[in-house]
Amino acid sequence: MEANADKAGQIETAGGEPPAVGRSDPPLYEVTLWPNLSLGRRGYRIVMGGAATMLSLPMIALAGSKVALGLLPFVLGALGALGWFLRRNARDLSLHERLRLWPDLMAVERHEPSGRVLRWQANPHWVRLKLHPDGRPQNYLTLKGGGREIELGAFLSPEEREDLAEQIEMAMARARGAVGER
Repeated sequence: MEANADKAGQIETAGGEPPAVGRSDPPLYEVTLWPNLSLGRRGYRIVMGGAATMLSLPMIALAGSKVALGLLPFVLGALGALGWFLRRNARDLSLHERLRLWPDLMAVERHEPSGRVLRWQANPHWVRLKLHPDGRPQNYLTLKGGGREIELGAFLSPEEREDLAEQIEMAMARARGAVGER
């Protein structure tokens, strides 16, 4: 998904159409996707506490010696680096994608950890959903429409992308039916 942002932070969508977020009618289908966060705050405390305990065990045996003073910066550096990498990983997991579907519009917004928002939209009648079972990654999921092809849920497992593809196909069929009922 691509979007251009001017210096004031305004987001421009491809094709110059306004973003779908301004709609007041509820979508027929809506899903928000995010990566699996396997280490929450409690897990972070457990990992950091365990690492601090394990790294300090050798320091107990060397307490009061010059060797302990020589090792101390490396122990503290290792703990600091571990904490930084775990916080960075949690920040990167703030990535999420939101797909909304109306009878006349399909919109995807990708919110990146940097705060940048990428938008894509197309008429669902012309959107083609494709699941690439043999691709890398397995079950690579794309939406093609509005002159562009975007990936969807790249951070999901292959099974989750397969389930998502089925849900979107059913929702698109309902949306196409809703257009015919008008």
